[in-house]
Amino acid sequence: MKPSQVSVLVIDDNDVSRAMLRHILMEHKYDVVGVAGSGQFGLELAAKLRPKLICLDIAMPDCSGLDVLKRIREQLPDTEVLMVTGNSDRASVMEAVQHGAAGYIVKPFNPTTLLRTIEQVEFT
Repeated sequence: MKPSQVSVLVIDDNDVSRAMLRHILMEHKYDVVGVAGSGQFGLELAAKLRPKLICLDIAMPDCSGLDVLKRIREQLPDTEVLMVTGNSDRASVMEAVQHGAAGYIVKPFNPTTLLRTIEQVEFT
């Protein structure tokens, strides 16, 4: 699937991470349809925008990204979720995968890592 055919929502409470993800994705022609700084707002945007891909942080102040992941997988089964987080402990990675995450990127990351991980996602 061409990047321009992949709509993306970024959910991350860190302003710098959110801006960097948005910039990298847009620079490589992905269709960034929205950004959210909290899990709850991210869920609202996801329901409204129905993106093909969500880049989701795990650690957010209002709710866990893992809880957001579970709700997205229930409500939007055709949306793929890529976890983007500073948390690389094995338990978090395993839980994310068990709940349907399509991939896992540890911060700090470089654009090549992000883009390669997205290219490995199988979109329906």
